[in-house]
Amino acid sequence: MSDGHEHNGHEHVPSRQRRRFPGISSRTYEHPADRSALVALRKLSGFDTVFKALSGLLPERSLRLLFLSDSVRVSDQQFSHLNVMLRDACYILDLEKVPPMYVNQDPQPNAMCIGLDEPIIVVTTGLVELLDEEEMRAVVGHEVGHALSGHSVYRTILLFLTSLAVRVAWIPLGNLAIMAIVTGLREWFRKSELSADRAGLLVGQDLQASMRGLMKIAGGNHLHEMNVDAFLAQAEEYEAGGDLRDSVLKILNVLPRSHPFTTVRAAELKKWAESRDYQRIMDGHYPRRDEDKDTSVRDSWRESANHYTTHVKSSKDPLMKLVTDLAGGAGDLGDRVRRGFGGFANPGQKPPGPEAQGPSDSRGDDQPPRDGS
Repeated sequence: MSDGHEHNGHEHVPSRQRRRFPGISSRTYEHPADRSALVALRKLSGFDTVFKALSGLLPERSLRLLFLSDSVRVSDQQFSHLNVMLRDACYILDLEKVPPMYVNQDPQPNAMCIGLDEPIIVVTTGLVELLDEEEMRAVVGHEVGHALSGHSVYRTILLFLTSLAVRVAWIPLGNLAIMAIVTGLREWFRKSELSADRAGLLVGQDLQASMRGLMKIAGGNHLHEMNVDAFLAQAEEYEAGGDLRDSVLKILNVLPRSHPFTTVRAAELKKWAESRDYQRIMDGHYPRRDEDKDTSVRDSWRESANHYTTHVKSSKDPLMKLVTDLAGGAGDLGDRVRRGFGGFANPGQKPPGPEAQGPSDSRGDDQPPRDGS
């Protein structure tokens, strides 16, 4: 171990041997959707102006004093088991400076990484009481991943703007402008959670513990009543089920959320854990921080675009399938949308016959019938 890490208390070794990733770049685990959403967010009109203004105005010292005065700071004397996990996570991801961690009294299981100049990690008592050691280790790694990726800055601004939007709700145009940026920030943050889940797996190196933690966040401390395979099947059913109406409802349901749905996070993490990319990282082949300056923004954007293309083509969501089919020139838009929304407005009305469709409406045998199924 280096002297710098020993000064930070990294002489506390993990409870079992785990692989360490010296000099690891956050690019290693960042989800392509995380990077592309952040690029899109930065292009949002007015974002740079708001970002620069808030960076100078937000009372960072006040934020730190608030947690210092009204929460419990993790140390060797307080929540020492969390302190060991925090140091281990920073050691594994080679984060030189260990961010301060606080435990806040709140029965709602939650954790966050905030701060503009330096990140602060906050976990609630509800989360500490809910998770076992290995599950909690993955969560701590998740938050350290946020810190390494620099997510805390945008998370802090999101928290502030969300509060501000409530205060100025009576100003129509002002509120609309703020909510546009808040919506963009939420979209990015949901994607950044997928990146941090990967960081948590790299720290904990126990996929089952990560899965258990996500299940507990969704269903509480009733593991004997839950099953990982059944939980993942819910994600499959969520993505593939329903018609276009359900696809639209999914979008509306997720817009106000800061986190993706838990089943979706579990499915995404399992898919990555079984990928060749994850195996290469565990074998020691990963991007280093000292190479970040040579990374092409264009290459990162191309990787993100390729990810979205693959995701849309392989998705079982009815809306994504419609987009794929239309992009391939399959069928008439109005007809496909009408059938996708469950048929005609009057369930008893029969679909029009061929004479009503006109001679141009030719259909292959692989096209679904006109009964709204």
